[in-house]
Amino acid sequence: MTRLKVGIVFGGCSEEHPISVKSAQEVATNLDLAKYEPFYIGITRSGAWQLCDGPAPDWESGNCRPAVLSPDRGVRGLLVFDEGKYETVELDLVFPVLHGKLGEDGAMQGLLELSGMPYVGCGIQSSALCMDKSLAYLVVRSAGIATPQFWTVDAGEAVDPDRLPYPVFVKPARSGSSFGVSKAAGPADLPGAVAAAREFDSKVLIEAAVAGTEVGCAILGNDTDLVAGEVDQITLSHGFFKIHQENAPETGSENSTITVPANIPAPTRELVQETAKAIYRALGCRGLARVDMFLTDDGTVVLNEVNTFPGTTTYSRYPRMMAAAGVPMSEVIDRIAALALTGSGTRR
Repeated sequence: MTRLKVGIVFGGCSEEHPISVKSAQEVATNLDLAKYEPFYIGITRSGAWQLCDGPAPDWESGNCRPAVLSPDRGVRGLLVFDEGKYETVELDLVFPVLHGKLGEDGAMQGLLELSGMPYVGCGIQSSALCMDKSLAYLVVRSAGIATPQFWTVDAGEAVDPDRLPYPVFVKPARSGSSFGVSKAAGPADLPGAVAAAREFDSKVLIEAAVAGTEVGCAILGNDTDLVAGEVDQITLSHGFFKIHQENAPETGSENSTITVPANIPAPTRELVQETAKAIYRALGCRGLARVDMFLTDDGTVVLNEVNTFPGTTTYSRYPRMMAAAGVPMSEVIDRIAALALTGSGTRR
């Protein structure tokens, strides 16, 4: 059987660079080498592209050669440079295993669209929408789905601390993994929280706190043919959920426990899954995404955020939710590859 030549892009310039490397490691571990011939393209923090042996923690010190994805549709693959010359490597498919800015925000997807290269995951529009939480809220609200009450603060704009209903959460509007997120209990906390968020984005989002529990749902598929993973639930001992902020996230969190399946009644579980699917469709997602939500005490499901290329690390929520639904990571890879190549997958 002819193997698919797959470009696996990882790393990147965002603050989520190390998380992307870990995600790519799990993709590599679960990639069926009888079906796929992988080509690993690491992007350094400074933006240099390197064809390398794989996403090891020290990949940059290994056997690497400069390489770029050709935007010329006549090439459909990589240009690999060596001693003033270059060779081409044809690819059938690209996995952009990238998180955050310039990876999950539509930038990489735009380059792949220019190249004419099939790629896994959400397209330009849905990636850009989901990265900007305020825009995602507006779209989802128009579909009749609840979102937190929110305000945006643009670069150079001041905010009146006395007009907000505390507590509030202050976030970079276009970032992920809890980088730059703070909880402001009162007006005195707001200036520092806004300054912390502006370290990651010039546009700041302020959200009224939602009383309830945090739940999530992994979604796989295109259009109306969607598969939902098991719902997970986050239980906090104190503070708020901060993903990827621990020194050793593989060993667990200091203040949170994630339960899969969530400890909620079956009808509520179905409501969360159907709401996640509705959010996914409203935002034009395809391939895969993780939809994070709040479940309030009165049973309302409220959007938190959507991750268009969720983490696939050993401790990430998306693969755990899918595995609990009977879809292991190796099968997730096969399905999203099929979706990228054909536009449809096989319903389980």
